[in-house]
Amino acid sequence: MTECGFNTALLHSAASDDPQGATLTPIYQCSAFQHKNAEELEQIFANRKPGFSYTRINNPTVQAFERRMTQLEGGVTSVACASGMGALTISLMNLLQSGDEVVAAAGLYGGTVELFNMLEAFGIHTHYVLRNTPGDFEKQITDRTRVLFAETIGNPRLDVTDIHGVADVAHRHGVPLIIDNTVATAYLVQPLKLGADIVVNSSSKYINGNSDAISGVITCASRFHWDAEHYPGMKPFAKFGNMAYAVKLRNTFFPAMGACLSPQNAFLNNLGLETLGLRMERQCANALALAHCLDGMDGITVNYPGLPTSAYYDLAQRQFQGGFGAIITLRTGSRARAFQILDALTLPSIVSNIGDTKTLVIHPASTIAVHLDQAEQQAAGVYEDMIRISVGIEDIEDLTRDFQRAVKGAEPYE
Repeated sequence: MTECGFNTALLHSAASDDPQGATLTPIYQCSAFQHKNAEELEQIFANRKPGFSYTRINNPTVQAFERRMTQLEGGVTSVACASGMGALTISLMNLLQSGDEVVAAAGLYGGTVELFNMLEAFGIHTHYVLRNTPGDFEKQITDRTRVLFAETIGNPRLDVTDIHGVADVAHRHGVPLIIDNTVATAYLVQPLKLGADIVVNSSSKYINGNSDAISGVITCASRFHWDAEHYPGMKPFAKFGNMAYAVKLRNTFFPAMGACLSPQNAFLNNLGLETLGLRMERQCANALALAHCLDGMDGITVNYPGLPTSAYYDLAQRQFQGGFGAIITLRTGSRARAFQILDALTLPSIVSNIGDTKTLVIHPASTIAVHLDQAEQQAAGVYEDMIRISVGIEDIEDLTRDFQRAVKGAEPYE
């Protein structure tokens, strides 16, 4: 297919190959697949022939979603998982072992910080970078560092990672860079093209777009050289060269952990993907307009990468195409005022998700970051008086009117 635009590629570059001519790969809702003879199944299990054996390992509907995600992120292969956290966990455990260290940006989703805390029990330690810059990443690297990790746009800190700069640091030290691209999506940026080695998406969010399916996906590039001395787990897969990580992932941790995506949810994601570009265009435009509307209101501090007041504004302009994301955070002055505003809103729903077509709001300190201690919350950009807004596709005039009314009606903070 000739080079074409984002939306055209989403619609036409991953056409269904269903024998009945279905325009979208149907739901293969079965746990296992029969074969003509024992030799055929033997070849499939030995990876000598393509085919399907058991849905925990692979499935046609899931494979269709994986191929679309590979095309979307500009990678060489993808592995879809039952959740975003499942994808993140497997992406890390596929290369880490006891004694290894991770260097990660501090402004991470609370569940990710909890995962890194849990990995301590397995002898895997994480160093956090409080200022998300390539230089600060480099300062934290030790001879035990085996991966650098960051979110494209931190959730909910909204710090923007200089992907090209951090990738250069990682590769100078012989370690890969994993980027969580959930908040930005490939609509704004393709991290693999900027030097990242592995991209993780919680596809429950913008990829799906309708809050009707939980899932995650890992997409791999093929540039990193997996040195068996630093990554002993790659040694049995050395013959696959730069594809060693992807082959190991598909054949070890992914099937063994059982965090496979269901065919039903893969089908829903394939439906959602077709409107990703249209939704992101509208959501990013709405978020920018809402941020400008709320900026300067009494007692409100707005954090959004698309505002010139953001420390990441210049980087976001250079790195992103088509917008600055659809997440805004507000500092309101007090927890009580934050709750008053949340309760006064009529259009947004109080929901602990992002990326829906509808606008969603939440108080992160008492929900998604509630299990973090105070220092971890502050490092992640979470404060008691903060509201996170995931902006939807509603008419912007209705959103701005609702937020202005809720903010003006809330008690002034002391």
